[in-house]
Amino acid sequence: MSTAVRDNPVGNRYEIHDGERLAGFSDYRLTDDRRIAFTRTETLPEFRGRGLAGRLVAGQLDDARRRGLAVLPFCPYVRKYIAEHADAYLGLVPAQDRARFGLPHPETA
Repeated sequence: MSTAVRDNPVGNRYEIHDGERLAGFSDYRLTDDRRIAFTRTETLPEFRGRGLAGRLVAGQLDDARRRGLAVLPFCPYVRKYIAEHADAYLGLVPAQDRARFGLPHPETA
């Protein structure tokens, strides 16, 4: 089956689907100043261990970039993913906010 990441703005979350079945989601809050705060990521039990959470987070971060949104990674999984893929995603987190999330500062990144 193929997977797809979709924004569900009514539910304030990104979702990953395996075929037509919901496999996981990542909750977010949009702010008035063009920021998106990711608060929680979850993969449904029957879909765990397949790398879907990583695909979900990559898809939502790519979409945030496309939309010109700054990312606030309150969710520990999103924060860890950004740290592990800093070359691709660290720039989405505003430099002044990186320390509060334990992410590298621009001069050390």
